[in-house]
Amino acid sequence: MSSGKATSQSQSQQGAANANAKPALRKPTFIKVDQLKPGTSGHTLTVKVLSSNIVLKRGRSVSQNLQNTRIAECVVGDETGTIIFTARNDQVDVMKPGTTVILRNA
Repeated sequence: MSSGKATSQSQSQQGAANANAKPALRKPTFIKVDQLKPGTSGHTLTVKVLSSNIVLKRGRSVSQNLQNTRIAECVVGDETGTIIFTARNDQVDVMKPGTTVILRNA
């Protein structure tokens, strides 16, 4: 009887361990700008920043903390074409002309 308890206890521990295990990550599939279609998402691209223009820079007070909102429209591209990428907040600092960036889940 006690061995039955130990078995069910170890099975429940294994089940809990499997529930906490992270799923294996897939390798990203890189595509080119000319392969993008409107309304799709989840793509990974390597592009070069051609230009960056801040279109919104606003600070507002949220419970005594100053929260900044920055948005920049960036022209990025590869050898197949160019697109406009909207960078938000910390992304704006990275999107400097001449920089090569990887856009993940875009």
